[in-house]
Amino acid sequence: MAMNGAGAAATYNPRTVEEVFRDFKGRRTGLIKALTTDAEEFHQQCDPEKENLSLYGYPSEQWEVNLPAEEVPPELPEPALGINFARDGMAEKDWLALVAVHSDAWLLSVAFYFGSRFGFDKVDRKKLFSMINELPTIFEVVTGTAKKEVKEKPSSNHGSNKSKSNSKARGSESQARHLEVLPAKDEDEGLDEDEEDEHEEETCGACGRGGPSSLDEPWILCDFCETWFHMKCVKVTPAKAKQIKQYKCPSCSNKRARPM
Repeated sequence: MAMNGAGAAATYNPRTVEEVFRDFKGRRTGLIKALTTDAEEFHQQCDPEKENLSLYGYPSEQWEVNLPAEEVPPELPEPALGINFARDGMAEKDWLALVAVHSDAWLLSVAFYFGSRFGFDKVDRKKLFSMINELPTIFEVVTGTAKKEVKEKPSSNHGSNKSKSNSKARGSESQARHLEVLPAKDEDEGLDEDEEDEHEEETCGACGRGGPSSLDEPWILCDFCETWFHMKCVKVTPAKAKQIKQYKCPSCSNKRARPM
């Protein structure tokens, strides 16, 4: 049964972080249905000859294509207008991806509208975003990139330092967790493309160098600030590094040495 987007949402107002997240997941599931399993029906409903149409997702995991709310300002943030106008002007997969991006933005705006309305503090807002961030975006689901990311690498940037130390310390099983000795490029068992790309972006906390020119050099991770260093820059030999259980870089050592 079709209903006005704002009217449908007004019947349910989540007030806790868990309730807002449950609301978010329900709306997200409905939107994903529209753009994947129900894509053919969604495509038909978005007739370019009609007025400005929007895609709504509801906490009940249902979706609806409808005109925007008439009241100003609306009860809830409104999704993107006029998604039907672009339908026939681009490839269907690109159009669905475009709608997915706008749907992601709408979901976040609704979730944080509730957070603001019901007075979520800094801790609650951070908790809500963390819960939301654990889920793939609608765009990632629709385009298939979510599956690829799970297979390729579970984390990125400095947050991936621990996984890198586990996967790349191949020289010896007795090496410490934080030790990373990269194999030479011409060895048969070299880095895969994803791992190499990560280290092309990594820079040494001491000299600032990184990229392809540093791939053959041994690195070590500070267990306190989680910064990577060339061993030679911090005067640590591979042999000495094997004996270290927790490495503390010079900067962290100086901080701890200061009097209170």
